[in-house]
Amino acid sequence: MRRLQTADGETELIAATAAAKIDLLQNAIETVIRGKPEAVRLAIVTLIAGGHLLIEDVPGVGKTTLAHALARALDCVFQRIQFTSDLLPSDVIGLSVYNQLTGVFEWKPGPVFANVVLADEINRTTPKTQSALLEAMAERQVTVEGVTHALPSPFIVLATQNPIEHHGTYPLPESQLDRFMLRLRIGYPGSDDEKQILRDREHSEPLESIRAVMAAEDVLELQRNVSLVSVDDAIVDYLMRIVAATRDSEMLDLGASPRATLSLFRAAQALALTEERNYCVPDDIKRLVIPIFAHRLVISSRYASSLRRSEEAEAVLREIMKAVSVPL
Repeated sequence: MRRLQTADGETELIAATAAAKIDLLQNAIETVIRGKPEAVRLAIVTLIAGGHLLIEDVPGVGKTTLAHALARALDCVFQRIQFTSDLLPSDVIGLSVYNQLTGVFEWKPGPVFANVVLADEINRTTPKTQSALLEAMAERQVTVEGVTHALPSPFIVLATQNPIEHHGTYPLPESQLDRFMLRLRIGYPGSDDEKQILRDREHSEPLESIRAVMAAEDVLELQRNVSLVSVDDAIVDYLMRIVAATRDSEMLDLGASPRATLSLFRAAQALALTEERNYCVPDDIKRLVIPIFAHRLVISSRYASSLRRSEEAEAVLREIMKAVSVPL
């Protein structure tokens, strides 16, 4: 049994114990999300890595259900925001309201003040309202009328969006996309899994039966211990070669940002922890490159094709991965 060590040599966490907690969380979510273990695992990786998750797919495949299931499995404060074209920034972050009895303005926090915030169909609101989340996601705080209000810990935004080709959507700006550590797709279930989904809902809604298996302090403990996972210099150099290739590629106008680099580094540590390891391996990087980088890249207009932007970026990343040497 491997142990994670703090800098002073004291044992901080037994890796098997952390993996057992994570498996318990995954099993709870998979009672609702059938046949998508990789999507569930990546959602958990985002949570314990301290990032935010963007779930992009066509309507009806379980984007909101995945976010709800993760929130229900955590004993944390949960808020859901339905993003619409008439939503205002104050509807997200809150505002000061004048109290006629006291004669002063009172701060009324918005739904963003929660541990788990579901931003449902985030790209159906205007860029002005989308920008209300920028400070919250990057700095875990909200500033209104010159006063800064800290957000609770842990804090994660789970956002869903429909493909930008669908009616009534506003493309998320690059600055907003870059604040999402990871983007995933769920996809259609297999035939057997879809049959099980029907059977699960024959007499009741399985989402309602999920019980919390992890408290806020458990999440914070896992987040602290993610940073204790060691990453060899060879792995870091491998990561940096991939980043440099995205910035040098003539097929891309915008490569991976430093925030993206850090996201990949931290998510690799989190993925290792979920698999009961206190060290990273090259496969951790390879497994996470597309979910973490693809939504951040901008394809050059000279190489644009009939594919969607996200699919083009994924194709470029696959070619880069083939060209970059893997450490032995």
